[in-house]
Amino acid sequence: MVLLHVKRGDESQFLLQAPGSIELEELTVQVARVYNGRLKVQRLCSEMEELAEHGVFLPPNMQGLTDDQIEELKLKDEWGEKCVPSGGAVFKKDDIGRRNGQAPNEKMKQVLKKTIEEAKAIISKKQVEAGVCVTMEMVKDALDQLRGAVMIVYPMGLPPYDPIRMEFENKEDLSGTQAGLNVIKESEAQLWWAAKELRRTKKLSDYVGKNEKTKIIAKIQQRLEENDDDACLNSPWADNTALKRHFHGVKDIKWRPR
Repeated sequence: MVLLHVKRGDESQFLLQAPGSIELEELTVQVARVYNGRLKVQRLCSEMEELAEHGVFLPPNMQGLTDDQIEELKLKDEWGEKCVPSGGAVFKKDDIGRRNGQAPNEKMKQVLKKTIEEAKAIISKKQVEAGVCVTMEMVKDALDQLRGAVMIVYPMGLPPYDPIRMEFENKEDLSGTQAGLNVIKESEAQLWWAAKELRRTKKLSDYVGKNEKTKIIAKIQQRLEENDDDACLNSPWADNTALKRHFHGVKDIKWRPR
């Protein structure tokens, strides 16, 4: 099995194994799924930390409003009344006004916190240092653990607009967010190795040979668009100062894959 050390830019992401005979169409999709799956786990962990501290998401029309404004507008958090944490709630105000302040008690909070740490460990970049490959099954396991913890603490479920529920239902809206920019569409993912794009129409062995003990650093990125000089300059093969200096200020660079 060929060992791929997957990076985005210069930042390590995870290790993945694949046979040299694998079609690069299949491998590219596989790498993109693990990459995006890890991002999903990270987003969930971040939101679940807020859930543990401040309870469920407020309705969109109540977020950011003061208590007086909510009273004046006669707004009501109907889902918040239904979605009560197991064992009762402890009030802890969310200063940024996203969540309703009805936090789980300490015991239930620890259920969430412990599961969050376990999920983070599964998809951690430290797995690279430990020589542990990350698979889609491991990502799914992390997601299942997080889902299970939420079900234990919130047996009545979460509001349909809570980003945690939306993530679990694959209905998350990441438009206009940094998190959305981090996601790479499977159909637009590219893998690069040794300054070469690993073309989807070929096999991995066409590039790395038939030695199944080969180790490579593969960089994942979104497919470059023609006339996009910024994307061109930020591609894995254009990370040297001389090339960037050469193209500095030049517009309408037309780049096409070989």
